[in-house]
Amino acid sequence: MIKADFVIVGSGLTGSTIARILTDHGQDVVILDRKDHIAGNVFDYKHESGAMIHKYGPHYFRCGSEKIWNFVNRFSEFYNWSSVLMSKVNGEYLNWPVKESYIEQIAGKDWNLFQGEPKNFEEACLAKMPRQLYELFIKGYTEKQWGVKCTELDKELATRITINKSNVNTLTPNHKWNALPRNGYTEMVSNMISDIKVELGFDYLENREEVIANKLLIFTGPVDEFFGHKYGKLKYRGQKRKVEHLPDTEEYQPYIQVNYNSADDPRIRTIEWKHLMHEDDKKNVKGTLLTHETPFTPESPHQYEYPFPDKINKSLYEQYKQEAESLQNVLICGRLGEYRYYDMDQAIGRAMNFASDILEKNGITTTNQTETIV
Repeated sequence: MIKADFVIVGSGLTGSTIARILTDHGQDVVILDRKDHIAGNVFDYKHESGAMIHKYGPHYFRCGSEKIWNFVNRFSEFYNWSSVLMSKVNGEYLNWPVKESYIEQIAGKDWNLFQGEPKNFEEACLAKMPRQLYELFIKGYTEKQWGVKCTELDKELATRITINKSNVNTLTPNHKWNALPRNGYTEMVSNMISDIKVELGFDYLENREEVIANKLLIFTGPVDEFFGHKYGKLKYRGQKRKVEHLPDTEEYQPYIQVNYNSADDPRIRTIEWKHLMHEDDKKNVKGTLLTHETPFTPESPHQYEYPFPDKINKSLYEQYKQEAESLQNVLICGRLGEYRYYDMDQAIGRAMNFASDILEKNGITTTNQTETIV
């Protein structure tokens, strides 16, 4: 029997952040995870080539909140690193996000934009950019990523697409901190939960009767799976990953990430891990290490990565959300629990807010570290 005041299912950023803050306030916490490792989808490890590889795709940390930044720096030293991404278009490397200067080059300065209220992703894109840009960079990539036509996707997805000023090259120039943990995310999470009991390889949903949460169960897995898919299965997308070690090649591509926009190439992107590493570590890598990613629709929860952005699944999630909110002494949260894509800083900030609410509801005095993150 596993018993604690607070039982947290999932050792990713959401679960580990909540666990840390509750433990800091003297609470009895245990973490359960059905994976054989901690850190959820930010798990990384040292490949035999010497390269640090992110098992579930690249994670670029950026942050604008001083509270979040101070929190993560408790558990790792960070080094400055800004992601410069490229799209390969007709054999040429072009900046992503696209620069205003390039848009003017292909479409002029007077853009003919979509008028009226957008009803889907395609119309939302065409309301903010010329069709030439949309067709060249976004349409093929997006339909490959999600496996459906852009007109079937929710318009809110377009809020993640930005256009850079002509003098900006990086992915997230408006964040105060763009950095990476010196020894990887796994070590960072390990330090975060180092004094907390963790049970790996334990599937809570298959062993509920063996678990007692005296005060609160915090579940960060798929919300539909928690309820036995009683209203139907939510749809997700994931990536099939092929890792390739080129022992005799020093550099395969000039950037960390190259996107493939053409429908002719089934891959969505290729990652070259050396570009992500600290300069002191990069020189010790034998050759170079790549990950090629190809989108697919997973059936196993172990492969869920991206909640599906359409009206059908949004409506289905609302049914699960209402039932989740009616439960006593259960909190369902995180990317899979809330069926919403969060960047890492957003996931940590939201978890900090949840932890603050939990402490308040249990009459526990909080510190400045648990103040609401804006």
